[in-house]
Amino acid sequence: MPFTCEKRPASGALGVVVTNAPLGSAAGTEMLAVGGNAIDAAVAAMLTLTVVEPMMVGIAGGGITHIRLADGRHVVIDALSVAGQGARPDMFETVSDLPPTYMDTVGRRNMVGASAVAVPGNLRGWCLMHERYGKLPFADVIAPAIRAAASGFVVSNYLHGALREHQADLLADPEMARLFLPGGAPVPVGHRLVMADYAESLRLIQAQGADALHGGALGRALVDRLASGGHVTLDDLAAYRVVEREAIFGSYRGHVIAGPPPPASSGVHVAQMLNMLEPHDIAGMGFGSEGSLHLLAEVIRVAFEDRRAASGDPDFVDVPIEKFTSKDYALACQARLRDVAQPGTPAVRGHESRDTTHLTVADREGNVVASTHTLNGLFGARIMVPGTGIIPNNYMLNYDPHPGQALSIAPGKRVPTSMAPMMVLKDGRPLYALGLPGAVRIFPSAMQAIVNLIDHGMTLQEAVEAPRLWTDGPHVELEPAYAGMADALRERGHEVRLAKTIGGGMNAIAFAEDGMMTGAACWRADGTVMAQGGGLARPGVRFQI
Repeated sequence: MPFTCEKRPASGALGVVVTNAPLGSAAGTEMLAVGGNAIDAAVAAMLTLTVVEPMMVGIAGGGITHIRLADGRHVVIDALSVAGQGARPDMFETVSDLPPTYMDTVGRRNMVGASAVAVPGNLRGWCLMHERYGKLPFADVIAPAIRAAASGFVVSNYLHGALREHQADLLADPEMARLFLPGGAPVPVGHRLVMADYAESLRLIQAQGADALHGGALGRALVDRLASGGHVTLDDLAAYRVVEREAIFGSYRGHVIAGPPPPASSGVHVAQMLNMLEPHDIAGMGFGSEGSLHLLAEVIRVAFEDRRAASGDPDFVDVPIEKFTSKDYALACQARLRDVAQPGTPAVRGHESRDTTHLTVADREGNVVASTHTLNGLFGARIMVPGTGIIPNNYMLNYDPHPGQALSIAPGKRVPTSMAPMMVLKDGRPLYALGLPGAVRIFPSAMQAIVNLIDHGMTLQEAVEAPRLWTDGPHVELEPAYAGMADALRERGHEVRLAKTIGGGMNAIAFAEDGMMTGAACWRADGTVMAQGGGLARPGVRFQI
């Protein structure tokens, strides 16, 4: 392969946890060690990530979890944020009707501060999936997060860099500044950060569950903080409901591909892109060749054209799932693939969070979890609820601030997401589970990892670390390892730009027929794999002298 892997995988037969922070993986592993299942481990890990990745994920955010249960059922837990009942299509003053500032608003009110906050779903989603599918008491599952917040954790380069990136906005909020920028500067790498207020909030959740936020004392504190310009009410929090959806299934070269349905784009458009690739000899083209990169770019472009034409909350938008995922439609789409590209005009791009976290977990019983959750932007609305340590989301940024459009603001509406907690199956059993952060670059990156595994025969570690390509039409982005192909693609008509990274830290698990599981995490984040092997003593065996 024309690249070198920077990390190493880990394997075990008793369970594997892969998250984008070491303490997140440790929390999930602890749950497996005390007899919990993959759902317990995933919820414990996510709650702990709200502590150690406070810029990426929080209880006042949103996301999607894809679960394959041991009995073979696939369940998608949609905990995405929604607009509250007081939200209006014209609640923001727009800056422009044209790209690139089409989605911007006066005063950045849909990005920063109380007005940017939508009704959160993360905590409700995690509590629901634990209640329905977990094994351990919830008090045990949340304990690692409480421990991390109360005892503190070491600030990483990743967190420190995020603080520096948004230092000005964070300094404007007294609570954020007090915790993360004491003395006006970001807490340094290696500093032990204690989140005492958040630990108390987690203890309240330990006792009361999601009701602590969705109608209880934490919800009242959130609503009080948002009173300066937000629309979310206590009634909105109490009325929020998680949606349990059915996965979308496609096929590719004898494999079954499973992903979440709308409002997620991944189940639909990963299936569509793979269907479009299936008639082509991808393996014969060779990984990273000019021909394969051109074909990938064209397939991704077509998928984005269709995504722009029909995507969104299925309660508000008719998404033709059967059409987009059919083999016949993919065959018709072949005519849209160009031999010579021609850069198009910039499209109106909706905002979507690059700043997300993902985890992949599996247990010895056959339960598998792929879960992607976020605060939307880095540090969400960049404010903190006093006395709670809670950082609210800024999901209002994702709605079209112009009235009368498909993605315009409406009470109860969810917006499209590129989150792609995906699974690949073969002969009725799981083969791979994977996902990553990275906004609109998520589902094309997930598709490329699947192609790497199936067509190019890569190991799991190679597949998640391999260089990526991305486009939505006007230009093509290449990661550094593909830089040598830039001129060849330009000769094929593409406007090429080099990007430091495309998407974020992918993590994944592969499943062998003998029950062994292998986890892998890539170089783009603090991804950490923890696998369990060994096991208990034989029944009846004890130490005797």
